[in-house]
Amino acid sequence: MADSTPPPPPTGSPTGSTTPHPADRPVYVIGGGPGGLAAAYALRARGLRAVVLEKSDRVGASWRGHYDRLHLHTTRRLSALPGLPMPRRFGRWVSRDNVVRYLEKYAEHHELEIVTGVEVSRVERSADGTGWLLHATGGRELTGAAVVIATGYNHTPRIPDWPGRDSYSGELLHARDYRNAKPYAGRDVLVVGIGNTGAEIAVDLVEGGASRVRLAVRTAPHLLRRSTAGWASQYTGVLVRRLPVALVDRCAKPLAKLSVPDLSAHGLPRPDTGLYSRVNEGAIPVQDVGLIDAVRKGKVEIVAAVDGFDDGKVVLADGTRVSPDAVVVATGYVRALEGLVGHLDVLGPRGKPVVHGARAPRNAPGLYFTGFTNPISGMFRELALDAEKIAKAIAREGAGKVSGIPR
Repeated sequence: MADSTPPPPPTGSPTGSTTPHPADRPVYVIGGGPGGLAAAYALRARGLRAVVLEKSDRVGASWRGHYDRLHLHTTRRLSALPGLPMPRRFGRWVSRDNVVRYLEKYAEHHELEIVTGVEVSRVERSADGTGWLLHATGGRELTGAAVVIATGYNHTPRIPDWPGRDSYSGELLHARDYRNAKPYAGRDVLVVGIGNTGAEIAVDLVEGGASRVRLAVRTAPHLLRRSTAGWASQYTGVLVRRLPVALVDRCAKPLAKLSVPDLSAHGLPRPDTGLYSRVNEGAIPVQDVGLIDAVRKGKVEIVAAVDGFDDGKVVLADGTRVSPDAVVVATGYVRALEGLVGHLDVLGPRGKPVVHGARAPRNAPGLYFTGFTNPISGMFRELALDAEKIAKAIAREGAGKVSGIPR
């Protein structure tokens, strides 16, 4: 059950009097989103005490902040977390609001131990070297047998440091602050970035009555139909997940030509790089929720990437200057893990964990990460699989075992 009251200080913390065996300490899960909740349930199912620390006042905070029309691009059946199916009434493509309802129900159904209003700022080895010390809100110091970090793939909005951006006086907002098209009806809007978020916001603006919608694109993405003749693209993603990259690239090319029209004349040529090669570079294919038709009909205009701002105008990479009424920046997020674990030498050059799932870094045993990849097989599906693997790994180490926790 969610609870805003901090857990009692573990013995061995500054307010305790003894240093316990690591097995007496809980496993702390940082983040109350789908990854954190799934991990907490999987740990509890193995008889381990898991305490979820969530900085906001409710679970699923990130999902609550997404734009109104958002639906999962993965099917309901393949998006459920361990131990609780998603209700059939949610439909095949689950809406944002129903995802939030599901996460709330998940925490309640499994009676998860969740502490809200507590933000962890730093994780480090405990003084005795047998566990982990968490520095949290209000000067709290919590000692855990193991730590699962599930703070989310979309953590901190990223806006490029374009020349002139700081002096630009026009309306500019990150996609995280976009809710719906109502404030932009009858207005000229430039959307920057053609990931899934930028593509869907562009379509939302068209359908919501914006007078003009331009979509600034630096690199043309791979476009996929979300479903073809009832076959969800996620199913294909699951099937090819472990296949050689070159093989998937070769197979995807003719399939794309059959299912997606050539939009080169509209400014979106087919990518030169293979689909799975791009995925490995961090570029997930864009699932079509109306963008293809909107581009073909000229309702969404493809323009060059943004290079900067000058004299109240947006400067594009081809030298064009445009003056939209508003600029919506859909250039993604950063994981923002540096302050939390950057000192532990567990992050790669792009700020992502060097390992994830059941593998803990060699130099940081007992520290696990979930939700920091964006696989073509579906984020929720992989979170569910990782939760079980992480719980199994922690249980194998004998950490966090507490009597009275049902299996």
